[in-house]
Amino acid sequence: MLLFLYRPFDMSPTCFQLKAHPATPPNPAIEIHGRIQRRQNILTLRFELRDSLNTVQIEPPAAEARRTHGLWERTCFECFFAASDSPGYWEINLSPAGHWNIYRFDDYRQGMREEGAFQILPVTCAAHGSTLRVVCDVDLTPIVAPLQPIQVGISAAILTASDSSYWALTHSSPRPDFHDRRGFIIVLAGR
Repeated sequence: MLLFLYRPFDMSPTCFQLKAHPATPPNPAIEIHGRIQRRQNILTLRFELRDSLNTVQIEPPAAEARRTHGLWERTCFECFFAASDSPGYWEINLSPAGHWNIYRFDDYRQGMREEGAFQILPVTCAAHGSTLRVVCDVDLTPIVAPLQPIQVGISAAILTASDSSYWALTHSSPRPDFHDRRGFIIVLAGR
């Protein structure tokens, strides 16, 4: 079932809750939810990870956050987005340490490269007890026209001492695949 959450000119945040992929080990101690909002072409992402047993491996805050490759190999929050009329799309990776990256793809898993329009991405991370919050604002203006609606998929790779699990809004494939456009189920209007 494909569900589109559409916010035409409504600038209030869209709340989401991620689900673990059925092929990954269940871990009822972990919950991931958050909000996404697009206002004046600023995309605001807010992730909240609750880990009641403190099993998730989380990197400590970095002294200096930087653009880093391979963040998805450890605990990482992700956002994929695309204009509906284009095969190309972008991937944002956010680390609990504050590191980040944005990649551009020409088509499904094709032509991956760092998006050169961004030299810095402010990521705020805060841990309180068993809750971790990661927040980021991305000005889409260099890559997406302000009036262009975007389709969004939200996901996370979670690493514990014993396994990895893969979380998303929805899962359409037998194996975790965050690049699958069927998972880009939130539509955010431009303005």
